[in-house]
Amino acid sequence: MADVTRSTGIAEQIRLVAGLRWQILRNGLRKRNNRLDLVGLIFAGVFGGIFVLGLCFAFYGGAHFFLSKGRPGWMVLLFWGIFLFWQVVPVFVAGFGANFEFRTLLRFPLSLSAFYVIGLAYGLADFSAIASVCWLLSMTLGATAARPGILPAMLLIVTLFVLFNVTLERLIGSWLAKLLSRRRTREIFLGLFVLSMISLNFINPLLQRYGAEARPFVMRLLPYFVVFPPSLAGRSIAAISQLHPAGFLLASGGLLLYLLFFSALLWRRFAAQYRGEELSETAAPARALVRTIAKTEQDADGLGLLSPQVAAVVRKEFRYLTRNGFAYLTLLMPPLLVLVFSSQFAGRHPTVSGKAVSAEMFFPGMMAYLILILMAPAYNSFAYEGRGIQTYFAAPLRFRDVFLGKNLVLVSILTLEIALSMAMLTWRVGWPSVPRLVATIAAIVFTIVGQLTVANWSSLSFPRKLEFGQMRGQRQSGMAVLVAFGSQILTGAISAVILFTGRWVGNPWLPAEAFAFLAAAAVCGYVASLDALTKLAEKKKETLIEALCR
Repeated sequence: MADVTRSTGIAEQIRLVAGLRWQILRNGLRKRNNRLDLVGLIFAGVFGGIFVLGLCFAFYGGAHFFLSKGRPGWMVLLFWGIFLFWQVVPVFVAGFGANFEFRTLLRFPLSLSAFYVIGLAYGLADFSAIASVCWLLSMTLGATAARPGILPAMLLIVTLFVLFNVTLERLIGSWLAKLLSRRRTREIFLGLFVLSMISLNFINPLLQRYGAEARPFVMRLLPYFVVFPPSLAGRSIAAISQLHPAGFLLASGGLLLYLLFFSALLWRRFAAQYRGEELSETAAPARALVRTIAKTEQDADGLGLLSPQVAAVVRKEFRYLTRNGFAYLTLLMPPLLVLVFSSQFAGRHPTVSGKAVSAEMFFPGMMAYLILILMAPAYNSFAYEGRGIQTYFAAPLRFRDVFLGKNLVLVSILTLEIALSMAMLTWRVGWPSVPRLVATIAAIVFTIVGQLTVANWSSLSFPRKLEFGQMRGQRQSGMAVLVAFGSQILTGAISAVILFTGRWVGNPWLPAEAFAFLAAAAVCGYVASLDALTKLAEKKKETLIEALCR
């Protein structure tokens, strides 16, 4: 391997690997599901591009305004905004970034330098990196339009800032991958992450109550942030705009030192992986102990009314749920979200708006939001099956039994979560009128059952393998996301039209009657779809096994 890498330069090694990856992508597009997945990603990219383009104008205007109005020190705010976006957003959208598989690259005779460059370049494929680079270029254009002579310094600082951020992002990702190499650690980390995201909703009420008291303390802390890279980047631009070359050299030199320091740390991490570091959950060899398995009655769990096949699937889904500690935590989210939103928009003392939203509007709106969150996993219900998907085709059962078992567990969870949320809403906001309550319950049945049929079809047509507790590379199929998005928009639009129609015609019971009819139709359609989905599963057998067993 050493002779091969010495005879082939770094640029040539990178070109060969890039060409191979491009060829693999082209070959993968021969499959229909991969083409549809690409279409879904393109649609998602269009919406993301609109967001990025809108902020490009904002960063252009901000840089132009600060330099043209003699406030170059405020450029620090723009650099801090991009820095926080670049480092924090990958945690939220980790599944949509490029998944850098080191073991895959180690199949090729790469040198350590080429391995490092490729690993660093993968960091520029994340959405946050692409968006941040676009905003930095917009800042450069805005600063140049305000002061043309600042272009060389701006290009230098932007280049250093990009290299520093991509290095830091790759380093943090590598450390997290090592830290989260065990399932239990991943679940604890993800649980803390979800709780922290929920707690962000309490920042606004706390600021409104304690903001004035905390402001002097925050102002005393601000001077300590001048030594961090975003502040150094902004200070260097401010110094060169005020013709202070010494300040520019000092600030840019500090930014360069940060880059070299974190590059050395990243080189060390990549070198360990290059030498074959393997992060695994495999337990150490130990003497096998003979354990007696207690026999349990199958009817003891209360599933005797179900067929044996459906009951077996229900038990399996329940055991999957009990083994996933993160899933337990996610069950707490709906009541917590109800508590957060009711404190901000409803109740006696709303913190966001001075006037509370009435229970007639808040109650059905909150239920729709919770269903939007809780129904998302149903569109890829085989995500965690892995190689176990082959058991469904080998066992003496039909796929209608599989779907009945999975949907029964999901509906049970939804019923529990919605009941808890309703109790929380009753305590915080109060009951709506009886016609609106009946209409909301019927709309919940229509929305859930109506989406289950589409979700089962999506699970067969666009499967995507996921791993418990992992974040990086955990991306749903692009078409599955589009199907879920379209289905939820459609059912939400139908529900909104019916609710507003009842209010417009002055008949409070009209929505309840319409939703009852739609719920009955959705249940009939769901039952009729099970046999058709069983036949479709046989046709999609190869697709399911290929997607979930690799």
